[in-house]
Amino acid sequence: MAHTDPESAALPETSEAKAEVLAGLVERVTFHSLESGFCVLRVKARGHRDLVTTVGHAAMISAGEWITASGFWINDREHGLQFKAHFLKTSAPSTLDGIEKYLGSGMIRGIGPAYAKRLVDAFGKDVFDIIEAAPERLREVTGIGPKRAAKIIAGWADQKVIREIMVFLHEHGVGTARAVRIFKTYGTDAVQVMSENPYRLAKDIRGIGFRTADTIAGKLGIQKTAMIRIRAGISFALTEAMGDGHCGLPRAELIGLAETLLEVPRVLIESAVGEELAEGNVTADQVGEADCIFLTGLYLAERGIADRIRRIRSGPLPWPGIDADKALPWIEQKTGLTLAASQAEAVRLAIGSKITVITGGPGVGKTTIVNSILRILAAKRVKLLLCAPTGRAAKRMSEATGMEAKTIHRLLEFDPKAFAFKRDAENPLDCDLLVIDESSMVDVPLMLSLLKAVPDNAALLIVGDIDQLPSVGPGQVLADIIGSGAVPAVRLTEVFRQAAESQIITTAHAINAGRIPDLRAPEGATDFYFVPAATPEQAVPRIVELVSRRIPRRFGLDPIKDIQVLCPMNRGGVGARSLNIELQAALNPAGEKKVERFGWTFAPGDKVMQIENDYDKEVYNGDIGTIEDVDLEDGEVAVTFDGRTVSYVFGELDTLVPAYAATIHKSQGSEYPAVVIPVMTQHYAMLQRNLLYTGVTRGKTLVVLVGQTRALAIAVKNVSGRRRWSKLDEWLGG
Repeated sequence: MAHTDPESAALPETSEAKAEVLAGLVERVTFHSLESGFCVLRVKARGHRDLVTTVGHAAMISAGEWITASGFWINDREHGLQFKAHFLKTSAPSTLDGIEKYLGSGMIRGIGPAYAKRLVDAFGKDVFDIIEAAPERLREVTGIGPKRAAKIIAGWADQKVIREIMVFLHEHGVGTARAVRIFKTYGTDAVQVMSENPYRLAKDIRGIGFRTADTIAGKLGIQKTAMIRIRAGISFALTEAMGDGHCGLPRAELIGLAETLLEVPRVLIESAVGEELAEGNVTADQVGEADCIFLTGLYLAERGIADRIRRIRSGPLPWPGIDADKALPWIEQKTGLTLAASQAEAVRLAIGSKITVITGGPGVGKTTIVNSILRILAAKRVKLLLCAPTGRAAKRMSEATGMEAKTIHRLLEFDPKAFAFKRDAENPLDCDLLVIDESSMVDVPLMLSLLKAVPDNAALLIVGDIDQLPSVGPGQVLADIIGSGAVPAVRLTEVFRQAAESQIITTAHAINAGRIPDLRAPEGATDFYFVPAATPEQAVPRIVELVSRRIPRRFGLDPIKDIQVLCPMNRGGVGARSLNIELQAALNPAGEKKVERFGWTFAPGDKVMQIENDYDKEVYNGDIGTIEDVDLEDGEVAVTFDGRTVSYVFGELDTLVPAYAATIHKSQGSEYPAVVIPVMTQHYAMLQRNLLYTGVTRGKTLVVLVGQTRALAIAVKNVSGRRRWSKLDEWLGG
């Protein structure tokens, strides 16, 4: 049933009509938008025999609460007679029935309908006072042991604070979906923090932007021209730029952005930039000829990376000299592989250099080279460590080398309590050589943390594909290291015979070279197909048909586990968002056990992706998992990532999205048995060569492009891929 928010569909008022008051018990919450507070309630109202449908706004509402509402009766064409409340006040339920409904509505961890009934049977109307003042008595209830009692007590305390946050946000005209996230960030001081400086919300809480914080600030009486507001706006503009991969911005561009955002005179922005510079929050420097402003943390991080690389490069080799003329024939005999001239050159360079970069696309033999280097050094008792930015990339590296590879976070031993890595300059890694794979994905802050933990006397082998998309986070570390010419780098271009038989690989190299790949229907079996679709209306059902039926039937693949739809962008009819809805409905329609939060439905069997790093749970941006269970009683969702089960409270589900379709950006460092990529002119803004190339190279055994040849041609020709503002190559070159 679709509900329209009356805020957006105002009803004609009659001036003579006198507002009525309705009071009663909320039997059921039919609909409640956490964003706007709009709700549709079924109320057992005083003086009414049947349940009354009531629509209004409430920051938070649960079955069992007592409401007092003032408003008017309306006859809705679709839903019949309703009470439209202009004002809605909730109070704690007072009847036993109400208390039971309220407790059992899934608001408090550890209490579902069954335990609500037991608690009310045991304590009657005193149940709230007991949870609050004598929680040890909870243990008198059958089935409530120390663990569940602790959960209920904590849940009750959290609930009170979250309620305060919701009421505060609502009073200031802001949706309340992020209340749990705000509570997790600031704890019991949340309301105080928001009152003192609402702009902190934009900086600290994902999903709350500058405009939301600005709304609260306005309601709190902070003037448009207040310095706290303008300085927050400048920080926000730079943080947004960081989201696009920049470490800084040209000064003129930054001031222009701030002018549009803040709508205040330029002279005020100039003086706010001056204050930010004076306090050291931002730093001014030149990139080429351009005057730029950097976030100080990123500016220092780029400089730190350059310093570490110079220090590591200048020391002696950690192993005794190796005669390459003997080592190369030895490794060929050991592996039974003959190294091509370009590969032999790369091995020779790496065993004689403190830092080496090896870059190249699929099928050029990067793995063969890395394996050869590792085996030669292992024979010399060299201590080796291997890492990659994502769990999937580390797993692939382990499989390819037969040695343990860890994610960078695991290697550096992240400590969630201290929110820092245990491995650093004081407690460095124990190795003679560190190998970093998929290094195109490593952003500036992570590369600095990694290099700080590398001992000065160790060597570095940096492996990656410079033609892929740069990191999601700020900077372009691999490209800057190669571009600076400061360390020896090998660029491999020769595709080997076995790899050249794969259409996926030849297509990827054609795209990379700016050639339109061969899209004709193949004779016989192959691993690359193009399925034409002229419009989004044609493309969507074709993609659903391919994933749910055609590919599984023909290639024996599991539609959920083995096939990944990768989109150039999130938005639009053929974007990841709408395809997720279509594919979820086709592949895993939700039954009774489901939870709807943050605009998505989550049910057992759903494929989901984590969209931000969560160090407590040890789940990272881009990790893909499967929902095992939705526990409506405890308000938790259990998700399995690579055999490990992780629990999410309903309010934390904004860090998960369905992952039947994902953006190509999110797929970096992962490989999937089969990949389906829509390529439509609707994605015009994102049609870039490196994006399409990254998407195609994610498929192991099958890649299917669906769309228009014109859109494909646009992507192949477009190498513009926005330039990132960074200074690392200059620091290294200088």
